[in-house]
Amino acid sequence: MPNIIHRVGIKGPVANVYEALSTIDGLSGWWTRATTGDSKVGGIITFRFHDTSGADIGGFDMAVLELAPDRTVRWRVEDGPPEWVGTGIDFHLVRQDDFTIVMFGHRNWREEGAFMAHCSTKWATFLLSLRDRVETGRGRPAPDDVRIGDWH
Repeated sequence: MPNIIHRVGIKGPVANVYEALSTIDGLSGWWTRATTGDSKVGGIITFRFHDTSGADIGGFDMAVLELAPDRTVRWRVEDGPPEWVGTGIDFHLVRQDDFTIVMFGHRNWREEGAFMAHCSTKWATFLLSLRDRVETGRGRPAPDDVRIGDWH
């Protein structure tokens, strides 16, 4: 099964990166402002996306599978586009020199295709938003994220 993987270095403490990945407040600061739910293991986090006019353009429900402070955040997609349901998302953190390295994976897609390619690029833009949130205090969560084409 194909996977999306990315690596990004963030100049900031690993604890700050972990907080941005493991709390509702942190997630809403870099991925989508419309983030709600329970971010503890066993909880469900709901991510909704809206365009700049406020219209709903979709979203995902993620089951929180693992939280290892300052090391790992892992989710499973419970609801969303059919291509996402059942896939897994993980963030692994390591400290190297002045950077916290985020190794990201969106794993176990059923097949490669245009939607997977779009999602890979969007994940890259959101990981840069995560970097900006940690380094500057300000990310680019949806609906103010980088638009990459006709699918948003």
